[in-house]
Amino acid sequence: MTDPQTILWQARQGPVPANWRVFTKKRGKVSGFLRGTSHDPDPLLVITLDGAIEYVSERKPLEIVNFHDLAGIALRVEGHSFSDSSIVTLTVWVDLHHRDGRKTKWKSASFADDTQAIQGFIEAYGAHKELRGR
Repeated sequence: MTDPQTILWQARQGPVPANWRVFTKKRGKVSGFLRGTSHDPDPLLVITLDGAIEYVSERKPLEIVNFHDLAGIALRVEGHSFSDSSIVTLTVWVDLHHRDGRKTKWKSASFADDTQAIQGFIEAYGAHKELRGR
């Protein structure tokens, strides 16, 4: 994987390769002030054919998933509702099965409710497996 900082820099500057997926949003001034992140760059998630890099704030380390380190992934969905409600709240994440036997969970910190981010992650992993060999 290319240096994560270089990937984030390129995504912020643009343009990026056609096979990258870039997700960003403006940091709210009030929430940024309350969390002490008002001067940080906006949150950014970049998904490439080699993995995913997410920047949340200067206070949090980069979240990096290198697809080469994975043996497989699995989409997971869990629903919650109250007994007196017909509304169901879904939580969606991706289980990561690492080559070393570990299992971790990937869910974007800034784009957790963005199904396109999860879809982009799954598609990029599939392309990585196809292009890099199984």
